[in-house]
Amino acid sequence: MFSDTIEKEQYRSVIRFLFLDGKTCEEIKTKLDAVYGNSSPSMTTVRYWFNEFKRNRSSVFDEERPGRPADVVIEEIIEKVHDIILADRRTKVHEVAEAVGVSYGTAFNILHDNLEMKKLSARWVPRSHSKERTARTPAVVEKTQALISDDPGNRCAF
Repeated sequence: MFSDTIEKEQYRSVIRFLFLDGKTCEEIKTKLDAVYGNSSPSMTTVRYWFNEFKRNRSSVFDEERPGRPADVVIEEIIEKVHDIILADRRTKVHEVAEAVGVSYGTAFNILHDNLEMKKLSARWVPRSHSKERTARTPAVVEKTQALISDDPGNRCAF
């Protein structure tokens, strides 16, 4: 008996050899069971590879697959989500998801991770100030103080 840790390509090579030798699917399965016992491939696998070799396939290795699906989070979708939120900050995540055509989780991740927003009192607000806003803050404070101090009826003290 052989080791239980035989590679699938080795099974496929045996199936290919027996196919080229003119054996049927059932004969190939019987021979594999006799040699490999419980670790032999299933009849479904034998039939699949038998038919692949019948269609002139010569390789016993897996064909390259496309991999994971393409990401939906692209700049265009992030901008759409941002525009929707700017139009109505009370928009719900599922409404954003439906409007843009992505899943709830993707819409949520765009809002939280890409746009860095959080829900506060039923409104979407930025989680932190942008660099521009932080740089403008002292000037805004000075203008506000000047306006308040010029108002004779002001009740604010600085």
